[in-house]
Amino acid sequence: MKALVLLSGGMDSGVLLAQSLTEFESIEAISFEYGSRHNHKELESAVLLAKKYDVTHTVIPLRFLDELFDSSLLQGGEPVPDGTYNQDNMRSTVVPFRNGIMLAVAVGYAENLEIDEVLIGSHSDDQGVYPDCRTDFTEKFSEAASLGTYTGVRVRSPFTALSKSGIAAVGRKLDFDFSLTWTCYKGHDLHCGLCAACNARKEALLFEEGKDPTRYEG
Repeated sequence: MKALVLLSGGMDSGVLLAQSLTEFESIEAISFEYGSRHNHKELESAVLLAKKYDVTHTVIPLRFLDELFDSSLLQGGEPVPDGTYNQDNMRSTVVPFRNGIMLAVAVGYAENLEIDEVLIGSHSDDQGVYPDCRTDFTEKFSEAASLGTYTGVRVRSPFTALSKSGIAAVGRKLDFDFSLTWTCYKGHDLHCGLCAACNARKEALLFEEGKDPTRYEG
């Protein structure tokens, strides 16, 4: 079996990559350059992760997302919110149908290379904020992908029932190096430590207990 991992460079997709290498005979990774504020930092991490785990890594440009869509996550959008990671606070960071667009490209790429499954690191904390991270979305998209490809490509989100803290626990069991990953939505030289994404990372990696290896500005 072969799998294609959507590797953003964040901790969720990084742990997914590490876990997938224990389950599949062959793994490739794909990332997207789409114009988010933190995209350059994420891609740096994605490159490091692909090198560490010795997998073929392809970066695909999707800059039209930044040019056509409105979101505080994108370079042309309003400021990224600080505070807690919940639907009301994070709604502005939604990039319309981002995962759907990326998965569509990934499925075509997978069919071209005769790869069986496309894996995405969507988890339970994301489902209340991002519609295209929901379990039923991924399942329906997998059905469409299977119907729309000669090779019957499947899409799966192995962490769909896990929280970000649950993913962190999986990573620790795999001796995963979280310092190689990037989460902060602001895209500074260091994680800001204040935005909702950073706060979610801190909670998952047990910052208050001194177990988070991330360097923060604040």
